[in-house]
Amino acid sequence: MKKLVAGIDIGGTNTVYGLVDIDGKIMAEGSFPTMKYQKFDLFLEALVHGLQLLQESVKEASELTGIGFGAPCGNYYTGRIEHAANLKVWGEVLPVAEKLAAYYPELPVVITNDANAAAIGEMLYGAAKGMRNFSVITLGTGLGSGIVVNGDLLYGNDSFAGEFGHIIVSPNGRECGCGRQGCLETYASASGIVRTVYKLLADHRGASELKAISFNELSADMISKAAENGDPIAIEAFAHTGLYLGRALADLVAITAPEAIILCGGLTHAGKYIFEPTYQHMEANMLSLWKGKVKLLPSELDDRNAAVLGSAALVWKKLIKNYKSI
Repeated sequence: MKKLVAGIDIGGTNTVYGLVDIDGKIMAEGSFPTMKYQKFDLFLEALVHGLQLLQESVKEASELTGIGFGAPCGNYYTGRIEHAANLKVWGEVLPVAEKLAAYYPELPVVITNDANAAAIGEMLYGAAKGMRNFSVITLGTGLGSGIVVNGDLLYGNDSFAGEFGHIIVSPNGRECGCGRQGCLETYASASGIVRTVYKLLADHRGASELKAISFNELSADMISKAAENGDPIAIEAFAHTGLYLGRALADLVAITAPEAIILCGGLTHAGKYIFEPTYQHMEANMLSLWKGKVKLLPSELDDRNAAVLGSAALVWKKLIKNYKSI
């Protein structure tokens, strides 16, 4: 009987889930709008039903051996989602592991935030395979991070360590959704680069294909395509983003001394436009002890369902002590 784990990612828009084998093959997957259900218990009922349907769809006989969750403000220690801004309609504290025990009393349930799940996914199935010291930086709407030290995720005292997106890189700078000013994610993220483009458009009178796009319609993908077309504002926006991100990564290296830093998320689809300035400024600001030693790599999971794989990897790592052999 084939052993599978469930990998689940709860996003503000959609919840995606799948059944994954030990080799990282997604045997079946599904999704539904997260806020389709106004009560958390109804959400869990729908999720469990979806997992049951997936298991029935797998052609060979299978056994579910664990459940992994990637979720905003997921607490690894308590098994709860705590104070997630996008999920407050369900309550401030959501006891995920406790509630699922009613459906799966014998199965381990592991939960953490999406960036931590991405880091374990990269370690088992992606660019960090075989590494024991690395960081994953997710460049989406915001900036998340998963930091792995000596083969284990850095959780800290309360499970919320690794909020790299909320280090201050510009005192009294841009307002952040966290309530502070000058956080890294306000400069180095999909939403951050949109803000940068509009600042550049306001300061420069030159031609740009981005001028005709309203702030609410402009996306990081549009900026990437403009950069590929040679648009000077788009290229400068990526250079500006890489400056902030690269300088911050140099500081991260000084604290964690990783073998590699892996970038993933929508902003990385810009390729060289984000990787080259980021690496340039990381190296320029690196303590000489680490110059030329730390690799800056793209995710190897972005063309797969990284959210499902990362969440499933959390469980496989827990179930298999010698996970390096996977």
